[in-house]
This record gives sequence, C-alpha cells and structure tokens, in this order.
Amino acid sequence: MESKIARHICLQNHPVAVLWQDEMPDEAIHFQEGKWGCVVALIKAASKGRVAAATNDTTVCLGGKAGTGFQGYEHGWIEYFLSTGNDSIPKSERYKKTPELARNFTETIPRVTAGKCLVMKPLEMVAEGERPECIVFLVNADQMSGLVTLANYDQATQNNVEVHFASGCGQALLYPLSAEQKGEKTCYIGLTDPSARKVTGKDLLSFSIPYSRFLEMEQEADGSFLTTDTWELIRERIGKG
Repeated sequence: MESKIARHICLQNHPVAVLWQDEMPDEAIHFQEGKWGCVVALIKAASKGRVAAATNDTTVCLGGKAGTGFQGYEHGWIEYFLSTGNDSIPKSERYKKTPELARNFTETIPRVTAGKCLVMKPLEMVAEGERPECIVFLVNADQMSGLVTLANYDQATQNNVEVHFASGCGQALLYPLSAEQKGEKTCYIGLTDPSARKVTGKDLLSFSIPYSRFLEMEQEADGSFLTTDTWELIRERIGKG
C-alpha cells in the first residue's frame, strides 16, 4: 500500500512494515547464524527498499534478541554490561548507574508472543493477505513533528506518543509489537540508544506505530493539519533537504 502519511511528510525513504512469518523470505538479507549484527541495520536496509529478516538463531546480540521479542534478557552478565561492569566485564556501556537499575530495566521491558521469523520490508511490498504488526518510519525532526502531532490529532488524551530507554531495536520494534498484541494505540519514538546510533544516520530517529493505529492515522491524514499552509511551509523545507 502507499502511505498517505509518508506522502504528507515528504518521507525520503520507505515506511518499514514489520511482520511475523513462518519462514525467512528467499530474498531477505539477514545475519549469518553465530555472527553478530545490529538489528537496527536491518530496519535501515528495509527503509532503503530491501527485504530484511531476523530469527532467534540469526540474532546474536542479546539486546537484539530482547528487542525483537525472541527472548528476554538472561541475568548474571547483562546487568553488569549495561551498568558498572565487574571483574570479568572491565568495559561496560554505563547506560544505567547500578546493576540493580539495569536488572530492573531488563525485567520490566515488554514481552511479546514471537513468531519464527521477524520480517522487515517496505510497506509497499506487503502482499494481499499479509498483516504487519507495526510500521516504522525513519524521520528527521520536521517529519517527527508531523507524526507526533498526527498521533494526538484524533485523541482526547495528549500522551499518545512515548519514548522509553531500551536498545535501539527494542525502542523501534519491541514496544510497538507489544502494543499491537495488546490492542493499544501508543506510538513510540526510538533510536535514542547511543549504541544503535552508530549504524544509522545522524539526523534520523524512529517513529513506530502499531499497525491498527497506523490504519486509523492514515484515514485521518488528509483532513488534518497536514493539509494546511503551516505544514506546507515545513514540507517545502523538508523537500529542500
């Protein structure tokens, strides 16, 4: 399908559809079993027109396994790696002040019912009969402003977009996957994880939408602020790069 939202915000890449499948598509790019790779790189590849996929076996990164929903964090190592380190982990990420805070993070992230293969591909490649779990936009600040405003446009509440500490793939994938499975409408800003930013553009963040909510937002786009003179000025700026 062609996204009205993508057209209105002058998206210069592809909205990424994320869906579970029983088998890895033949044309999908993926990491080799046992070889480390960042799942965010797969999202980025899909935004550029490729079909990408991950399974539990092809996802070596522990943050990636948790961020895709294949399995939760195993304790005894990760809480030290994310925080202060210890005698066996002299070089840690220091994203949490203490191992206790890091452990609390790993125990409270969402859990999802995972399929065998998580496929990421351009939205327009979604075939009839396929239903994504969520849609991920990789956007700049102007485009982000449009998405955040649209996510609140038809809602009585004002907290319909959230940002959480997590791995980059956890922010972009796990939270919206969980929201879709729970029937929630919350959208999520992501790719604030410094480790994930090493594999994405310096001006891009992710904006992820549970698929059911994405369909609602698509219906609202044409009658919203996205058709006003104010937004037209921003569109022109986006178009000029």
